Amino acid sequence: MASAAPRRPHILVVEDDQTLNGQIASLLESKGYRTCQCYEGEVALLSALGQHFDLILLDVLLPKLNGFDVLDRLRKTRQTPVMMLTACGAEEERILGYRRGADDYVPKPFGFTELMLRIDALLRRTLGNTDQRGDPNELTLGSLKLDRGNLDVRHNGVPIALTPIQFRLLWSLALHQGEVLSKPYLYQLVLEREFSRYDRSLDMHLSRVRRKLTMAGMAADRLQTVHGKGYCFL
Repeated sequence: MASAAPRRPHILVVEDDQTLNGQIASLLESKGYRTCQCYEGEVALLSALGQHFDLILLDVLLPKLNGFDVLDRLRKTRQTPVMMLTACGAEEERILGYRRGADDYVPKPFGFTELMLRIDALLRRTLGNTDQRGDPNELTLGSLKLDRGNLDVRHNGVPIALTPIQFRLLWSLALHQGEVLSKPYLYQLVLEREFSRYDRSLDMHLSRVRRKLTMAGMAADRLQTVHGKGYCFL
């Protein structure tokens, strides 16, 4: 007897910009998710309370009922994971969202690549491994080889000793070669804490990884800092 197909996670997209809402929903559906779209707070709250969702993408600035009020009312009866979307990038706004029960916070403008990475990461934490890509255990990028199981890195066969944090940073960037990953995303993924613009920890780790790779013979410009955006492995 054939096994049942895996359940497709159901995501509620709450965004009053209909063009952006449609773009997000189309992207999610192309990645195998099911979606429901809402454009105002009151309707979104009714949908969230009346249906089962695995994740809610919730804009802050909504007509009739803003995103924070929707979150407040939702949290009285539901613990559905919520990722806030906001044009208000101030740290105070993020703190307010987390205090009211948000699970993640994505400031606008955001790239769709990072949005998908953060959705995948949040669903992995809440549902188990739902990553549609099926991350490999080994990566080979030219002369650079990474083994996630053993935290082993080699360039032209020469071993490079990295700490677990340094390995996670390099692995994350190498896995998404050519894509710019933002500091807030990497802080959560690699350092497992919220980003602060005064915290230079990630810069320090990246500098050390770059230095070790360069000493092993890799070109220094393959691991790049993209000013105002984040980091990229080329």
